[in-house]
Amino acid sequence: MPSACRGYDEWMIRVLLPRRQPGWQLVVPAVLLLLAFMVPGIMILAGQGEPAFNGVDTTWQAFTFTLHSPFWDGVNAVLNWAGYAGILVFHVVLALALLVWQRPMGAVFAATSGVIALALTQLAKAVVGRDRPQGAQVLTDTGSYPSGHVSATTAFLMVLAILLGRWWMTLLAAVGVIAMMVSRTYLSAHWLSDVLGGACLAAGVVLIMWWRFREICIKENELADGRTIWAAKASRRLQAGERAE
Repeated sequence: MPSACRGYDEWMIRVLLPRRQPGWQLVVPAVLLLLAFMVPGIMILAGQGEPAFNGVDTTWQAFTFTLHSPFWDGVNAVLNWAGYAGILVFHVVLALALLVWQRPMGAVFAATSGVIALALTQLAKAVVGRDRPQGAQVLTDTGSYPSGHVSATTAFLMVLAILLGRWWMTLLAAVGVIAMMVSRTYLSAHWLSDVLGGACLAAGVVLIMWWRFREICIKENELADGRTIWAAKASRRLQAGERAE
């Protein structure tokens, strides 16, 4: 039994495998991504809603019209929910799971990344004030740039990919972000540049946050024994009782 428990604990530790990287490998891409988010926003403001790349946006929108079908309408209705309310729920569940399995700093990293990405997205929407495309198939709020659905999805999937540290999760994260980007333009909720901006903003935020949290999260994961906080507390009480005897 002890060996079985030890094997289970080792398996739990291996579920999360965040990897060490030099700081510049995180900071440089983060800065480039944030610049890629900021420059289009400035161009939209300077062009009073008609930026130089507006032709690319309208061409892509015209292409998405050719994809419409009842099947894809249903798929994108699900993605519309999953990309905002769903992602917020997933983010909370992830943070709570990290807390339960004794990774509090991992939980702080996950939650803080999501909150900052969301806050900056809403701030940018208010500052840029871009109009959404006409004929949106779903309810939308004001401010088209950047996409909140794409920003939230990118933040969650990037956090998950970083913490799991597996190539296949990175691939799934990329596929998920691209799917959400296509979905938002399919539904005419956003322009192409809106979804690109949302992805760049959230990715930049997560990389900066990981740069700050990576060492403590990696150490925390290495020290974790795979037990829940309740199991750990019960073990400590048992050990205290044995010492008292």
